[in-house]
Amino acid sequence: MEQETELFLAPDGAELAARVRELIRADSGAILRFASAIAETGQVPQPAIARASSEEVSAIDRLSPDIVRAELTRTLVSRHVHLALQFLHDVGVIAKLLPELEATVDFSQEAGRKHKDVWEHTKQVVRQSVPNPTVRWAALLHDIGKVPTRTFTADGKVHFHGHAEVGARMFDRISRRLGIESPFRQKVRFLILHHLRAGQYSASWTDSAVRRFDREMSENLADLLDLSRADITSKRPGRRQELLRQIHELAERIQTVRELDAKQPPLPTGLGTAISERYGIPPSRKIGELKQALEDAVEEGLLEERRESEYYLEWLDKSGLV
Repeated sequence: MEQETELFLAPDGAELAARVRELIRADSGAILRFASAIAETGQVPQPAIARASSEEVSAIDRLSPDIVRAELTRTLVSRHVHLALQFLHDVGVIAKLLPELEATVDFSQEAGRKHKDVWEHTKQVVRQSVPNPTVRWAALLHDIGKVPTRTFTADGKVHFHGHAEVGARMFDRISRRLGIESPFRQKVRFLILHHLRAGQYSASWTDSAVRRFDREMSENLADLLDLSRADITSKRPGRRQELLRQIHELAERIQTVRELDAKQPPLPTGLGTAISERYGIPPSRKIGELKQALEDAVEEGLLEERRESEYYLEWLDKSGLV
């Protein structure tokens, strides 16, 4: 990348543009390394470099998916990623490699408000997120589903119903095109699919609801919370702080419930034995299914937590499951 950064210091003009075109023709990855250099140094290249890169952007077609992924990831995890992303858009690389993302440029989330442009929002989210490849790839693509799902109501409001689900399916195509393999692919897809979930939290959630959220997010919980924090870009006074407090409260609730469950599980110890004795069921999958039904009932608020075994057996008596 030294050659690319050296060119940043060369005098602007036709001679520089010619040198850049020659470099790109000899090395198809040069344009992506320009972006990496921008992301790492924060230095915006001379206009001649951008102009020549745009003229030779077809060189990207000769790169293998492995090289593309490696260079894009290197750019994504760097400090000045937002400048690099704008460069990649300006020279036509985003349109070639990620047309789903290119479609978000100048795509408004709310009429008349520039900061609600999906592309501008996306760059900010990527920049604000932790420099973790999984989180930053998810941040880059988390809102691509807004383009095909945008609808307007009679009162002029904009909606994007199901955009997380649509975005996850769009990512499936991107991952095949770029050769993104599991488990990384699955993690990024999971974050795109669930990126709205933490924002739905409220203090009214029961411990059961918090426990269910924790279980469903599983090993992706920390990354999801990091993405959720980064996804807050509101400019309304106090709104950003309010939403960050909400995510912080959710994280604390999860930890509190985990500690409580470690001391005393929601269902009493020995409940499986009590079920076996009550209904004459030998140790089997059936007992596990009945205990799962009880856990589900607790999470849905149909049953209280941490009661005596008889309380849960009486519910099974009436449930028709036995």
